[in-house]
Amino acid sequence: MALVPYEVGGGWTARQLHSPWATFHFASRTIRLQQDWRRLGVAAVVWDAAVVLCAYLEMEGIDLRDRSVIELGAGTGLLGIVVTLLGARVTITDRAAALELLESNVQANLPPELRPRAVVKELTWGKDLDNFSPGAFDLILGADIVYLEETFAELLQTLEHLCSEQTVILLSCRIRYERDLKFLRMLRERFSVSEVHYDSSKDVHIYKAQRDSRKDDL
Repeated sequence: MALVPYEVGGGWTARQLHSPWATFHFASRTIRLQQDWRRLGVAAVVWDAAVVLCAYLEMEGIDLRDRSVIELGAGTGLLGIVVTLLGARVTITDRAAALELLESNVQANLPPELRPRAVVKELTWGKDLDNFSPGAFDLILGADIVYLEETFAELLQTLEHLCSEQTVILLSCRIRYERDLKFLRMLRERFSVSEVHYDSSKDVHIYKAQRDSRKDDL
């Protein structure tokens, strides 16, 4: 969500992040995404959490056909593209500076007949909520969006606005710092939360959250 360039160490990971292109295979299609680390930093590269969540959705055979889905902090758009290919109607969101690259990747990787099912839209957490109908989504997705502590309250506010009692949230993340655990504690104060998958090879967790009516009056 936040467009924050930062330095990474050398080696394969750095080469991957600084590469202008990243290629994946999901939903029986090859997906080729443009990356732009130098201009947009973390919003313009594909992170392992997005790859793991895409694989999880395919592996588990989750039925996404005609489901209403929103992705937060979409970055390059991998997750939103895959979910569209799997049959969902998807609103793919990020901050304004990331939208041009995001839109380009979405248009380049979806066949013409599916493009109307994926809408790229600006969303700054906690600020643009009037542009989104409360509780309108079956599924909320986020991949590696929990990393800036100053955004935690706005992210939680956004999740609460977008959720109905039936909405499922899936957050995929690597737990890097104590502050990441702090967000999970904040999330558990308002939602029922469980870990549904862990990819040990990439050290990525997937958490499922749903509104807990017993906590709404807290």
